[in-house]
Amino acid sequence: MNPARIFQRDALRIALRVSVFAVAAALAGCGKPATPADKAAAEGVLLINNNTEPVSLDPQVVSGAVDLRIASALFEGLLANDPVSLEPRPAAARSWEVSPDGLSYTFHLRPEARWSDGAPLTSKDFIFAWQRILSPRLAAPNAAMFFVVKNARAFYEGKVTSFADTGFSAPDAHTLRLTLEHPCPTLPALVCHPAWAPVPAQAILRYGEMDLPGTPWTRPERIIGNGPFQLKTWKVSDRIEVRRNPHYWNAAAVHLNGIRFYAISDLLAEERAFRGGLLHITSTVPPMKVVALRAAHAQELRLDPFFSTTFIRVNTRVKPLDDPRVRRALALSLHRGEIAEHVMRAGETPAYNLTPPGAAGYVCATQIPEDATEARRLLAAAGYPGGAGFPVLRYLYNTHETSQLIAQAMQAMWRENLGIHVELVSQEWKVYKHAMESGDYQLIRSAWSGDYYDPASFLELFTSHSEQNQTGWSDADYDAAIAAASNTSDTAARLALFQRAEARLLETSPVIPLVHNRNKFLIRPEVKGWHANALDIHPFSAVNFESPAQAK
Repeated sequence: MNPARIFQRDALRIALRVSVFAVAAALAGCGKPATPADKAAAEGVLLINNNTEPVSLDPQVVSGAVDLRIASALFEGLLANDPVSLEPRPAAARSWEVSPDGLSYTFHLRPEARWSDGAPLTSKDFIFAWQRILSPRLAAPNAAMFFVVKNARAFYEGKVTSFADTGFSAPDAHTLRLTLEHPCPTLPALVCHPAWAPVPAQAILRYGEMDLPGTPWTRPERIIGNGPFQLKTWKVSDRIEVRRNPHYWNAAAVHLNGIRFYAISDLLAEERAFRGGLLHITSTVPPMKVVALRAAHAQELRLDPFFSTTFIRVNTRVKPLDDPRVRRALALSLHRGEIAEHVMRAGETPAYNLTPPGAAGYVCATQIPEDATEARRLLAAAGYPGGAGFPVLRYLYNTHETSQLIAQAMQAMWRENLGIHVELVSQEWKVYKHAMESGDYQLIRSAWSGDYYDPASFLELFTSHSEQNQTGWSDADYDAAIAAASNTSDTAARLALFQRAEARLLETSPVIPLVHNRNKFLIRPEVKGWHANALDIHPFSAVNFESPAQAK
């Protein structure tokens, strides 16, 4: 695609900040040619690659990081993570308090908060949004995140038919109260997630019923948000551009005038775009480039800590993967150290369990060994000695060079250690996501980054009622341990219950952990406010530019 067309200048230029404009003028004066990234920085516009086309901009129906990043620019919840500490901070709510028994949270909205069309933001907007995300027809992937609220799960399952009988209430236009099933100290962290943001009834109901999926309310000429930016253009498979929202309650503190999210999926093309001055921030770094960049101590390379794991989802509803011995054999026969060191090469660590260690003091007490001999024994016990008679399995992964390299490494390991053949199938992001969500797969590449810094953010995914499970696996012992962990305020007992649950998950292998990830990307030195944190959360309202001279 022609960069000149992709990065053509807007006919109506965004007002320039005087200080940044002076820097750009100085650069031009000394004869240095300005790149598109230089010019965009002078205009206060951030150029970032989002790696792929988003599935949607609706914060209630998306779960992938690439989609949530854009949604977080357009919508804002009651609270937001601090960009450095990740502590919950006031956002659409100016304050909140919790009852002494921990069962009731009261949030006070900012009276000055507005939608991007200028209409007042009220507590009814949040109630509408929360009823919508808990409506089963919407099939919201993060609905289970709300089950801590009284009767929220019962409403989702149809056991309670009136939303008024749940723990969500609005005493007045600027007050919201959440009554919980049990004390939940992590609730403030939970409500920072974009799924808790309000969505506009005035736009959604114009194009269909509240819970009707896929209506066109998120198109540029129709979408209404309450975040620091508003949608300007959406060129499919090219870019999404947002501009500063003048009705945002804290618009005066937003430094950027706009953001362009690109959908470059080819890693080498992305890296060339960065080197050519077409991007400020990349989505990742090609594995073959990481080693040299690390050795050179390249200023533009970032390898940030990351509360994230790459793993395989196994469809337990299809043969022969309905047999836990087969799933366990697939897990035991992989050499995760080789994948981390020789394929990914950016400081990732082998994942012998699902949950990355450290969050809330949690460390899994069980690990998956690397044991090809035991893997072959299990496969033989399942009726496939030496792989004889074993059907060809299909492994799906999203179109991405790193995903392909991992897939090829695993294919070779399974062939060598088990004598089986696994077919590799690459799919474009939307097709891949649909296959996962509909269960139309056998093995599928997955990754999860915690929504909040707690083991529950990983382990609650695989309960029987979780929309994120997507494996067909259900286990009463696992569900009971997670439920008990949710209902105890004893920290040691809670962590022990999580350990019990994760041991069961690893034993039955509906998921196969591969590596604990690092957040690797390239960033230009003039970008500031992009702080390292384990959740890879970077509020765009806190991002700004400084001159290259200051950044050195």
